[in-house]
Amino acid sequence: MTAKTAAVFSFFAAAVLAACSPAEQQTAAAESGASAPAAAEVKKVAITAIADHPALDTIRAGVIDGLKAEGFEEGKNLVIDFQSAQGSTANAAQIAKKFAGDKPDAIVAITTPSAQAAAAATKTVPVVYTAVTDPVGAKLVAGLAPSGTNIVGVSDELPVGPQIDLMKKLVPGLKTIGYVYSPGEINSVTVLNRLKEKAAAQGLQVAEAPAARSADVLTAARSLNGKADVIFTSLDNNVVSAYESMYKASVESKIPLVASDADSVTRGAVAAMGMDSFATGQKSGKITAAILKGGKPGDMPSEKLDRLDLYLSSKHAAALGITLTQDLRDQAKEIKE
Repeated sequence: MTAKTAAVFSFFAAAVLAACSPAEQQTAAAESGASAPAAAEVKKVAITAIADHPALDTIRAGVIDGLKAEGFEEGKNLVIDFQSAQGSTANAAQIAKKFAGDKPDAIVAITTPSAQAAAAATKTVPVVYTAVTDPVGAKLVAGLAPSGTNIVGVSDELPVGPQIDLMKKLVPGLKTIGYVYSPGEINSVTVLNRLKEKAAAQGLQVAEAPAARSADVLTAARSLNGKADVIFTSLDNNVVSAYESMYKASVESKIPLVASDADSVTRGAVAAMGMDSFATGQKSGKITAAILKGGKPGDMPSEKLDRLDLYLSSKHAAALGITLTQDLRDQAKEIKE
């Protein structure tokens, strides 16, 4: 065979090999004595959330988008295993134990109960928490500085002051703020304590309405009839999961709802002053990607978003006789008609 003929043969052989599947390439390479290109390493990320509701679904979508932006995409080099605890802390613990046993490259835990369950289940598999209001109070980390453990994440802690300012603009003459919450969620209790402190400083009262389960939310919200001028809802998972019940009680008592997440504005809240759930997920996804690239969670600082956006609903405001001033409209990132 001449040198020219050999070159032509090699060109066509390479073209045929390139058209083959990875498995076929390896077989052909083994038979010819050539080396096949290495297949892309597939990473596995386990994602869990305490429940299914729009705010948490948006965060999960953000996590996946953040991973993709950093080069990790489902169907290519990433496998995602998602499990919802369906509102049960017992389920959250079982899911966390299963994930720990599966030993994925990272566990992304959405919400405080799921993050606590994951932290208790493993000290070796990297855990990225997200949608956790008070990671210190939840005993996930000692602070935002690198933890030196297998845990890192993103806090969605909201400053309460701007929420109160918004409520005062929506309800002139505001005296009492109603608060429906789950006493079993540390994040909700943390918000309650901060709300009471900030409200007291402005001469306002807080009327508490505990709801241990999502099934209790309607009764809790109805108990505020005649006791509150506005109802504030934090990122409490029981409450957000049953937001249609909150809206039902709101319409019955003519008490407006003010939420902490944009998704609740489409489900009954007149307004929401909150962080972008999708952006929270994106940031968590990028932290997870850094771990997949070889980073250690204990060497990374935890983070939190510090931007608040205003969302309004003309429809829900009109249903409750609330006037959305031009000032509020000008400040809003989005007005849902």
